[in-house]
Amino acid sequence: MFIASRRLFATFLLLVAFAPIAGADNTPKTTVTSPSMKRLLLGRHHLSLQWVSWDRFGSVVVTDQAGTLTIKGEQKSRDGVDFVRIDGVVTRVDAKEFGFRGTIVTQVSHINGGNPCVRDGEFTFAIKANRQYWRLQQMDNPCEPVTDYVDVYFRRG
Repeated sequence: MFIASRRLFATFLLLVAFAPIAGADNTPKTTVTSPSMKRLLLGRHHLSLQWVSWDRFGSVVVTDQAGTLTIKGEQKSRDGVDFVRIDGVVTRVDAKEFGFRGTIVTQVSHINGGNPCVRDGEFTFAIKANRQYWRLQQMDNPCEPVTDYVDVYFRRG
């Protein structure tokens, strides 16, 4: 009887340890300290990398998926060779910046031998002074000693 009880108890512990918590969601929720900035961030925005174009913007879309903001988009040059792509989740939204976890890929013909430069990790986009965009704060290109200005512009209207 004692051995059977121990086995039953051990089985119970394993079930409890590996069972999902009721209502638990493994998707990280976006921390929002500024609801007005969250409203501004949601939707479609222009996206630019200065090496690609200042007059032909790309776009990113920020969506709310059950409390987690996602961001995805790209800008391409006219010939389609140079580009910037962004894909990931917004980890936090504050009054002057948002945190991003994901991937940023840049490809510019005269940088890194024209090969893609991939950045994976945690990044910050911030508003400085009275600018109408969030700029990537980790500006140093990890593949070559140049500075990248990756900007997500405020929505109009």
